[in-house]
Amino acid sequence: MDVFEEIADERRALAEQASHLTPQQQSARSLCRAWSVHDVLAHLVMPLEVSTPRLVLAVLAAGGKFDRANERVTQRLAQRPFAELVQVLARKAGSRFTPPGAGPEAPLVDVLVHGLDIRWPLGLHRAVPEPRLRKALTFLMTAPAGLVPEGALTGLRFEADDIDFAHGSGPVVSGTAQVLLLASTGRGVVLDSLTGEGVPTLRRRIAPG
Repeated sequence: MDVFEEIADERRALAEQASHLTPQQQSARSLCRAWSVHDVLAHLVMPLEVSTPRLVLAVLAAGGKFDRANERVTQRLAQRPFAELVQVLARKAGSRFTPPGAGPEAPLVDVLVHGLDIRWPLGLHRAVPEPRLRKALTFLMTAPAGLVPEGALTGLRFEADDIDFAHGSGPVVSGTAQVLLLASTGRGVVLDSLTGEGVPTLRRRIAPG
C-alpha cells in the first residue's frame, strides 16, 4: 500500500466514524484551537474541494497570510451540513493532492492528526497501522518550520512505547505513537499521557503557564 492509498484508507475510516456522530458530538470542541468537530471535518475536506488557484486567491485576499486564509475557507466550508462533508471526505478519499513543495507525507499527517483532533475529545478509537504512524512521526520530527511549534522538539528524544519508533537525543519523552503525534504538534492536552524526564521541558514549550 503506497502513501496515497494509506491516506485514502484513513479518510474513509474517519468518514465512517463521523457518519455516526450525533449533532452534539458534531458541535463538540475539538483539540484544534477553537474549532469544533464540524470545523475540523470542513478543514479536512478543503483540499478535496478547493482548487490551488482558489486557495492562492484566498491567501492573497488574506494579505498573504496562509493561516488566516485557511481559517476563512474552512469557515465557509463549515457552513455545509455535516453529513455532506462526510460524504465528500469518503467520495474523494483517493485524491492525490499534495501542498506545493510537500510530498504525500504531509496530507497523511494532516488526516492522522486532525482525525485525532476529532476522536480524542469524543473518546473514539482508531487502530492506525504501525507503518503509517511511523511515517507520520518521522515526517513531523524532521518537518520544515510551521508543522510543529518552533523549537518544541529540540534537544529531546521521542520514543513510542507501542511501535518501533524513536527519534532525537536528549531527555526522553515517551508515549503511544498517537499521543506523540498530538504532543509534537502542540496539543498540550495529552501531556499527562506522556512519561520521561523530557516531559517538563516539552510542557514548558507547548503549554506554558
